[in-house]
Amino acid sequence: MTRRRGGGFDAARFVATLGGAGLLRPGPGTWGSAVVLPCVLLGPLPCLALALLLTLAGFWAAPRVLTPEEDPGWFVADEGAGMLIALAALPAATLAGVALAFLLFRLLDILKPWPVSWADAQPGATGVMLDDVLAGVIAGMLLLALQALLPGVIG
Repeated sequence: MTRRRGGGFDAARFVATLGGAGLLRPGPGTWGSAVVLPCVLLGPLPCLALALLLTLAGFWAAPRVLTPEEDPGWFVADEGAGMLIALAALPAATLAGVALAFLLFRLLDILKPWPVSWADAQPGATGVMLDDVLAGVIAGMLLLALQALLPGVIG
């Protein structure tokens, strides 16, 4: 999992799998999204900062563990980053808000509406990372719109 062939710790694979969450079955993308959910307890700004950090780490890891045309299920740093962006849109860590953020993000990640589908078609690390970042941004925007229309519903 996180060992190189010659032995030693493989930091890029550790980042790519979010500490091994991407190796869980079934649905490694769902596990990769779920593993960051406790971060919602830190608040919106820390979630956003962690999303940026994980996005940068994912862009660093992707070319080290993938060929340019690969986007395997075990690479879940992108799901973690996108989920953190969606969580950053929540005003408070409520069960309803987290569940809705998770559902919206996973639906956008799986269904890949435009522009998520466009980002997914990009080559290399850009396609691997950007589609989930955009899914997280769209989920976050939907959550913010819902809060503006129906204050107090999700937090």
